[in-house]
Amino acid sequence: MEITNCTIHDIDNVFKLYKIASNYQKLKKTVVVWPDFKRELVETEIKENRQWKILLNNKIACLWAITFSDEQIWEERNKDSAIYIHRIATDPDFRGNNFVGKIVEWAKEYAKSQNIQYVRLDTLGNNVRLIKHYTNAGFDFLGIFALKNTDALPEHYHNAPACLFEIDLHKK
Repeated sequence: MEITNCTIHDIDNVFKLYKIASNYQKLKKTVVVWPDFKRELVETEIKENRQWKILLNNKIACLWAITFSDEQIWEERNKDSAIYIHRIATDPDFRGNNFVGKIVEWAKEYAKSQNIQYVRLDTLGNNVRLIKHYTNAGFDFLGIFALKNTDALPEHYHNAPACLFEIDLHKK
């Protein structure tokens, strides 16, 4: 297993995994479905080394994006030193490998190397299974919050409450 940045050559695979994830969400019927993300968004993340992948047998098994500011979701807490994880997508051929746990371990090490205190992520709606999955991976569940201003966020944030999770590296 190797964790490395995505490159521009990966972009079609990124969108393929996003589409697979979105289709899977549609099957669930009780979770918020990802929209089609803008290509420019992912290109920028790749150029800024904020789009990551796990390679197994030279195939992208899982990917995610990071950011260092997430003001519209985290509001006042955005002032904290944090890394925010977004859009974890797994190739169905590689499900069951606990990639969230691997991403958490990677993110904790990455945050420590950058002198960042928090590892954070969010999900939308009251997805009980996902809440349990993230807490089992080491996140503290902070609760479900109505977002005040979603204008600049992707459309799936506009009508659903956000579940917020964090790991405080100064406590663990």
